[in-house]
Amino acid sequence: MKQQLEAIRNAAEKELASVKLPAELENLRVKYLGKKGELTAILKQMGGLPASERPAIGVLANEARTFIEDHIAQCGAALKEHETESKLSNEKLDVTVPGDRHKIGSRHPLTIVLDQIKDIFIGMGFNIAQGPEVEFVEYNFDALNTPQNHPARDPQDTFYIEDNILLRTQTSPVQIRVMKSQKPPIRIIAPGRVYRSDAIDGTHSPLFHQIEGLVIDKGITMADLKGTLDGFAKSIYGEDAVLRFRPHHFPFTEPSCEMDTRCFVCHGKGCRLCKGEGWIELLGAGMVHPNVLRNCGIDPDEYSGFAFGMGLERLVMRSFGIDDMRLLYENDLRFLSQF
Repeated sequence: MKQQLEAIRNAAEKELASVKLPAELENLRVKYLGKKGELTAILKQMGGLPASERPAIGVLANEARTFIEDHIAQCGAALKEHETESKLSNEKLDVTVPGDRHKIGSRHPLTIVLDQIKDIFIGMGFNIAQGPEVEFVEYNFDALNTPQNHPARDPQDTFYIEDNILLRTQTSPVQIRVMKSQKPPIRIIAPGRVYRSDAIDGTHSPLFHQIEGLVIDKGITMADLKGTLDGFAKSIYGEDAVLRFRPHHFPFTEPSCEMDTRCFVCHGKGCRLCKGEGWIELLGAGMVHPNVLRNCGIDPDEYSGFAFGMGLERLVMRSFGIDDMRLLYENDLRFLSQF
């Protein structure tokens, strides 16, 4: 048995010297030290030895086990160190190489200006109101003093879904919903998308964004309307903004007006953008028609108010000097990245 233990020890030492992979090392551990390993098999035979020989053989067996375990540990540490060195060599990182630049998105110019407008009117005490884009004809036309035979209700000018349902042509229905659900005083703006069957050109689109405002209270006059719009225009365009108010007609306001700004491309001389007029229409406004107040359950003898509506796209064009509305919808990153 002594010779067998020495032979196992020598064989294990020789095989461990040629191990190159962790899997090979594990196989050798099982071969010699496992439950069915060669050294374990020898130890099981010690019960048949004479009592006088057992101590000496036991010492040799423990020495062999310790020898094999120590060599396995040393071999494992060497393999691990070699693996680490190999990874450091193959996976080394040059920290001086420039990293990949990740592009960060930015706000769309429409969003930039809309946020500015919201801040201006919130500073004046207005609230933000929202409403559905698919709207009832009653809210889009009837309640706004626009009878069925009015030109604005021509199917060629409006996207109808059913006879009494359409894509809203303005955000005025939001005003109606607010007036029907709230009692004066009311002070809101209603931004959102609207839809009209407009031919596409530099200043028109079948889908665009509108911002409407409404103030209802006792003693509201046209002077309040003009002062509010003048303060808004100068807040967003600067104190040197040149404005023009001119009479107009809207079925839901009386009296009515439109506010223009001097063309920012030709500065009033006349160009393609302003169609040679030197002015660009920004918004329509007026005092809320008494019939509209009555339709919403508000007494026009006690309350008065003003309303206005503006196209966001034209305000954006004025703010950034953009001469074609279509640029805002083409998703060209060369254009949008400027903002």
